[in-house]
Amino acid sequence: MKSTKTISLTNKIFIALLLGMATGLILYPMRENAFVKTYLIGFLFHFLGNGFVRAIRMVVVPLVLCSLVVGAAGIEDITKLGRVGIKTLTFYLGTTAAAVTLALIGGNIINPGLGVRVSDIAVGSVKVAESKPFVDILLDMIPINPVEALATGNMLQIIVFAILLGVALSLLGEKAAGIKKLFEEGNNISLKLVEIIMLFAPLGVYGLISKTFATMGYSAILPLFKYFIGVVIILLVHCLVTYQGILVLIGKYNPIKFFKKFSPTMMVAFSTASSSACLPSSLKCMQEGFGVSKSISSFTIPLGNTINMDGTAVMQGVATIFIAQIYGIDLTMGNYITIILTATLASIGTAGVPGVGVIMLGMVLVQVGLPLEGIGLVMGIDRFVDMFRTTVNVTGDAVCTLVIAKSEGEILEGAEAQKFEKAKA
Repeated sequence: MKSTKTISLTNKIFIALLLGMATGLILYPMRENAFVKTYLIGFLFHFLGNGFVRAIRMVVVPLVLCSLVVGAAGIEDITKLGRVGIKTLTFYLGTTAAAVTLALIGGNIINPGLGVRVSDIAVGSVKVAESKPFVDILLDMIPINPVEALATGNMLQIIVFAILLGVALSLLGEKAAGIKKLFEEGNNISLKLVEIIMLFAPLGVYGLISKTFATMGYSAILPLFKYFIGVVIILLVHCLVTYQGILVLIGKYNPIKFFKKFSPTMMVAFSTASSSACLPSSLKCMQEGFGVSKSISSFTIPLGNTINMDGTAVMQGVATIFIAQIYGIDLTMGNYITIILTATLASIGTAGVPGVGVIMLGMVLVQVGLPLEGIGLVMGIDRFVDMFRTTVNVTGDAVCTLVIAKSEGEILEGAEAQKFEKAKA
């Protein structure tokens, strides 16, 4: 029998990125030719790229609503969260906010899109949301009309409404089992829609990248490379400084021992680019490799798999700076605060599957009024960066689990640890 090898979606998108760059650079000298300008750039590339962007926008609202409701409702008894729940939520949301803040600072230092203008390929007028006082930003998070928020795509309001709805369903228990099941099915359908849309990602990336490079030429190469390197550097800083600093100062754990034991799971995360795919490996590593009790690890790891997406938050922060700079848009302090809040809350609804982070990026861009067409540049690189940021996400889950277990005295140490290691051998 002949073995047939199929190209993975990640490789297809990366190939589409390279082909799009090559096509665009070849057509750049002929960009004013009537056929090239009208039929290739104006029709084919425009249709492929913008059709994909519209498909992304189509799935954002139902995906965020259903995934957040299911995640919040999954906590069967809110009163049992107690001390461990507060510590865990504080860690995950705090580190996510720190991650996107670090990304915004790093993005402004690296300036990946500075000096590049692509306003001539933007669809429609580009308008940045006006800066508002911080108190108004907080008040705007509370929806007066949830249906209107869903219809207009006000993501901050959708997030708040979805979390509150999920908590209500959890408190009602069996009385709302039917509604909870409905949202679970809606979440499954939304994820399947994401899977279907991502099948067309290579065509969308090819169209967007071809149009961009055919219009901009060689000037797009350096910013694209700077964006990729910038994201990876900030991810490494967050993983090695933020996480390991917390692990040493609060968890009193040796980082070298941590990486030695957790490296197999990190490799699973890097190779699959899926936090969900790492869930079994993470649980096994925490319980068998580090000796963390099941009562702690079974709570923190699945919860982190749902709400701890620091790597995604870093990507969203740098990507927002990148897109704003290439479109020549200056972001205000109010915009930065909105980005931090949106990316932090959006991470709760980011499913642990490859490529979904870029869909959540659309939420952040909409919230601060940036053009979604800029996703085209990020998309191809994002599929490659996805491996790095998933590794950071999974590492954060493990660090949180160790810190919480340490503070609760539910991790094997001393003689118990030695006994565990002997049994393991």
